[in-house]
Amino acid sequence: MRYAIGDIQGCADELRALLELIGYSADRDQLWFVGDLVNRGPRSLQALRHVRSLGDNAVVVLGNHDLHLLALALGGRAAAKRGDTLDEVLAAPDRDELIEWLLERPLAHLDRGDLLVHAGLVPQWSADRTIALAREVESALRRDPRAFLRQMYGDRPDRWSEELTGADRLRFVVNVLTRLRVCTADGRIDLAMKGPPAKARSDYRPWFELAGRASRDARIIFGHWSALGYVNAHGVIGLDTGCVWGGALTAMRLDVEASPVSVPCTGYRAPDES
Repeated sequence: MRYAIGDIQGCADELRALLELIGYSADRDQLWFVGDLVNRGPRSLQALRHVRSLGDNAVVVLGNHDLHLLALALGGRAAAKRGDTLDEVLAAPDRDELIEWLLERPLAHLDRGDLLVHAGLVPQWSADRTIALAREVESALRRDPRAFLRQMYGDRPDRWSEELTGADRLRFVVNVLTRLRVCTADGRIDLAMKGPPAKARSDYRPWFELAGRASRDARIIFGHWSALGYVNAHGVIGLDTGCVWGGALTAMRLDVEASPVSVPCTGYRAPDES
């Protein structure tokens, strides 16, 4: 049985409670994690260790907070941010093993018509194209992590083109897969928009609502957008129900019609904090 699970963000106690609630069995179940295993919650180290301990039962795609941890650990250009809760991971005796494991996680995963990403897709990308572009990034990241992470940050370019090359191409793919919420029909992205859809500029829409997107033949499972909450429409399942902000941590069965299952979460952070 496959279950998809929303953004954990260091809420390790809630993860354990959710797995108990769904009756997770290592002999039967596979868990799909939408990324952002760490940061902002109180127990990032424990969350990372727990998911890693699941072995092949866990499918994990990288989120923006996971990449931030890699940048801090591997000497990318990133500096620690106000609100980070990653010091315990960075000081852990098994830090190197955890970072190496995280470095090997993909940015997208496709199986049985279901596509798992952290954030979203521009409308020009099909599921297969998304996987191919994700593999380009993964190859560059694993080949030279420090060089890749130093060039990863920035909001430009802000529009997709097949003509993009080098660091610009890789940065755009990373931004879409790990930071996207809204975009235009011609593939222009707005990474500054972080609230509910009503806050988007008039020509920008939630990425999954755009008519004619090339990925509509796949069911897409994603997280990242806590202001959106649970979504099961337009051929997508959105699972960021704001665990770290005092919402819930949510799981969804993927192989049968079922309602989501959630555990309530302590409000570790206020929504207006970084």
